[in-house]
Amino acid sequence: MGMSWKRMGAIAISSLLAIGMLSACGTSSSSNETKITIFNSKMEIQSQMEEMAKKYSEEKGVDLEVYYSSDTVAAHLATKYASNEPYTISMVDAKDVYSLAEEHAVDLSDQDWVKETDQAIAIDGKTYGFPVSVEARGLIYNADAIKKVTGKDFNPEDYETLDSFKELIQELKDGGMETPTGIMKEDWSLAAHFLAEVYEEQPDPSAFIKELHDGGVDLNSNAKYNSLMDTFDVLKANNYAASTAISAEREVTEQKLAEGQIAFMFGGNWDWSVLNQYDYSENMGIMPVPEDTDDGSNQKLVGGGSKFFFIDNSSNTSDAQRTAAKDFLNWLVNDDEGKSFIVNDCSMVSPFKNNTLTVADPLGASVKEYADAGKLIPSYNYMPDDHYSVLGAEMQKYLAGEVDRAELAQAIEAYWKSATLSDDTK
Repeated sequence: MGMSWKRMGAIAISSLLAIGMLSACGTSSSSNETKITIFNSKMEIQSQMEEMAKKYSEEKGVDLEVYYSSDTVAAHLATKYASNEPYTISMVDAKDVYSLAEEHAVDLSDQDWVKETDQAIAIDGKTYGFPVSVEARGLIYNADAIKKVTGKDFNPEDYETLDSFKELIQELKDGGMETPTGIMKEDWSLAAHFLAEVYEEQPDPSAFIKELHDGGVDLNSNAKYNSLMDTFDVLKANNYAASTAISAEREVTEQKLAEGQIAFMFGGNWDWSVLNQYDYSENMGIMPVPEDTDDGSNQKLVGGGSKFFFIDNSSNTSDAQRTAAKDFLNWLVNDDEGKSFIVNDCSMVSPFKNNTLTVADPLGASVKEYADAGKLIPSYNYMPDDHYSVLGAEMQKYLAGEVDRAELAQAIEAYWKSATLSDDTK
């Protein structure tokens, strides 16, 4: 009787499939292949993103393309929306998720990865922002330099209070390290990073800033302002560049810390890209800013997700593209290659608890430890654009000894009274 109709039908179908697959492999514009685009706003990982996209496209049968722009995120995306050519996935800053997501992003609350992180961004109970990496700040320490002088292993948890920190500074000085600290004089470090903790460590930062704006805060009598400035004064008094504090070069300060001539510098895990240019000590890390406080903030770093992906919800993106985009995000979280891409290729700190790969750099390793333990005070992402330049200049005056603490407080209060607040605080 020969071959059954059923069998012939099966062969015909499988050869049709084979032809379809051949055409899909041969050309990226084949209708069988879903094309997804990613906007990357983190310049230092663009080449890694391009490499990954090529490999991912080959392995997954998806045409993945990555684009970078140096324009501000909001302005760049606005032009894409205006021409009805949105990216499938956009990488943005936290503030952009808050301003764009409700109109432009897909609700990702049902995705498995949501339970693996504390850093996703939700608005009104809907998760829109997928955290790409974590960044945090605190006091960077050189444990080897400290041990060399004191003879004992350095355990940051022993120095949560300012008194215990002062004792250690004294011990270092007695042991021959005359100036154990360094302070970056840059306005962004002083105002966007250190001064910002005065707001971030309040019980409700938005409410506090609104109160500052309304003229209802007397900073001089604010416990948090005073406890952080007390710590700043200790860093300032023991600064290797005390006599020329506002002309100290960042590179020199970082080199002294890396090589162990000083033991402490306020900063964040992004500083590793500078520290690793020098002959750095093996044992370094980031600890919470020591403070005389009982609110627990001296046991936490300040930080959180530093970049976020969201998926486009418009009719310009097909459901197949959205599914492929969700698959890509899941790959970053759950697939060994995706995990390795974040940690090893991009040298970023993964915000996901199930990514247990060792972070190569010691500052990132500290941040990962605090993040996984839920010990991060969230960064405040809504500062007015001129905050760090205006108040950075005032902090520089304080660093140089040109104004006292009360005068600095006055300048901060005056700034906020005239500042235009973001939607978050209105």
